[in-house]
Amino acid sequence: MKSTYRMLTRVPLFKLYRLIGWPRMLPLNVTLSPSPKCNSRCLTCNIWMKRENELTLDEWDKVLASLGDAPYWFTISGGEPLMYPNIVELAQLAYKHCRPGVINIPTNAILSSIPERVERIARSCPESQLIVNLSLDGVGPKHDVIRGIQGNFEKFETRLRQLMELRERLPNLAVGIHTVISSFNWKDISEIVRYADQSGADQFITEIAEPRVELDTVGLPITPNPADYSDAVDRVIAYVKGRSFKGIARITEALRIEYYNLVKRILEEKDQVIPCYAGWASAHIYADGSVWPCCVRADALGNLRAHGYDFKRIWFGSEITEVRRSIAARECHCTLANASYTNLLHHIPTLARVSAGLGASRLSGGEEKDKARQPPAVALPRSAPEPRSEEPRGQGERAFEWLDGFHHKMRKDDRYAEKALARYALGIKGKGAVEGVVAEPGPDCCEAASRLPHGRVYSPADAPRLPLPECSRERCDCVYRPAMRYADVHRADG
Repeated sequence: MKSTYRMLTRVPLFKLYRLIGWPRMLPLNVTLSPSPKCNSRCLTCNIWMKRENELTLDEWDKVLASLGDAPYWFTISGGEPLMYPNIVELAQLAYKHCRPGVINIPTNAILSSIPERVERIARSCPESQLIVNLSLDGVGPKHDVIRGIQGNFEKFETRLRQLMELRERLPNLAVGIHTVISSFNWKDISEIVRYADQSGADQFITEIAEPRVELDTVGLPITPNPADYSDAVDRVIAYVKGRSFKGIARITEALRIEYYNLVKRILEEKDQVIPCYAGWASAHIYADGSVWPCCVRADALGNLRAHGYDFKRIWFGSEITEVRRSIAARECHCTLANASYTNLLHHIPTLARVSAGLGASRLSGGEEKDKARQPPAVALPRSAPEPRSEEPRGQGERAFEWLDGFHHKMRKDDRYAEKALARYALGIKGKGAVEGVVAEPGPDCCEAASRLPHGRVYSPADAPRLPLPECSRERCDCVYRPAMRYADVHRADG
């Protein structure tokens, strides 16, 4: 298995690379999104409406070969990655060319074929740690409402049991539970934590719902406000501190606490807080071959099809220079978990706190997998305080205002309007949470755009075409966003 120690020895080199541009380094953390297709209809994500000209398996073979043994951590994401027809073969190609230390796959747990596919990946990638995290956004019917699929929670429990049985035969498989803390479930975190603690899973992790260009969620009120998130994540921190861990798990759990506290600061300060290494140490390869520094900004650094499937030609090319300048200048800030953990590994004060705390911390003793599943030492209240409002947060309380402006200014292809409207038409047809389309003028929009009715919800067939015919500028900076329906979530709480 690729050494964690060897990965950590590269940290000073990435710090130099970010500071002075030398030595040139390929990323150690790479996310692959082979397809946006998904069988969930989550209130916090719209990627399921997208359709792309996806890379073929032969194309992925060339891309992964160009990365060599640089990546330590691969996340195979989606959409729902385990409904991608060639998920097993893609993981095998990543293993063949890169021999990563970790292959991480999140899943919504819907498909009955998941255990069989996971077993094939684990057996054919024996020197990589395979981590499969099952999504859990609520207990019982609450999960089904947020995920948009009736019966999802029942399938989650079946899949969790199947994968834990599989874990007993596969030493390189770890099974976790993953929760997205959002405007819809922050007050239910104690209930979710108790469920996860009694589940027998190897780990329980959370991240925060955030707007992303990749997910088409820019401008949607899915992110809890700082006070609500802090209330929820403090319960998760209490749970982690109340358990005992051994070996590498002591370090990973200590880093998770650092991440949770980092998110609290980012939401409050609206700043990067610590330097971001997206575009240096972490990268994202999207389904159509686009290379991004991260999936929040989704800057178009180049398409692998246009660069001979050679990742290095994009990573060391000219397009990335301005993006790196922008990230280093802290023109963006986000809470993206995948990139944040990489950032924490490159932040000396964080590493010093983790190292100093390990000796005396309660994150010691016990078994790494903790098969006995001791209950948390910190008592968790049966229910969190009621939300301050029964409605999701409005547009004036966005946690990432910078992303709104960035979304308007980012380059869009010539068929942006047609493609966006087609996605939302698909969403409406699919009876998800989408009610229609809103045309949203940019901060410095033209006079024609400023005359559009504020907040009007159009059906895709009736929406104004962008650029607007009356626009006098070369490029109209309007964007489309979906109008979402949230009322069902609050009725389910009762």
